[in-house]
Amino acid sequence: MKLKEKDVEVGYLYLTSANQYRAVLAMKGEFMIYAPSLEGTEPLNANATKMPFENQPFKKCQIVTYAKKDYQTFNFNGADAIRHKLNENQLAQVIAQCDAKSAIAAL
Repeated sequence: MKLKEKDVEVGYLYLTSANQYRAVLAMKGEFMIYAPSLEGTEPLNANATKMPFENQPFKKCQIVTYAKKDYQTFNFNGADAIRHKLNENQLAQVIAQCDAKSAIAAL
């Protein structure tokens, strides 16, 4: 399923049809920065303490391009949805894992 641009928000986790998690880290204008996991990543469970973005480079793209990928519903923290809100600690961990702090500041 494709997303609508309004469904893409900072601080949310998404899952592509290729089982690649994507965490949206920043948005400005029509551009965004996100962290992608490897494709085929194991499903996150309710007790996940570590996000799956270690040593993965962040990406910058247009929001419309990001939204046009195929996404799927997934279970995270006990709920099935197309997107899941990351808490502050999870979001900070993702930013640190893909070393995106300076890119976010530059956006």
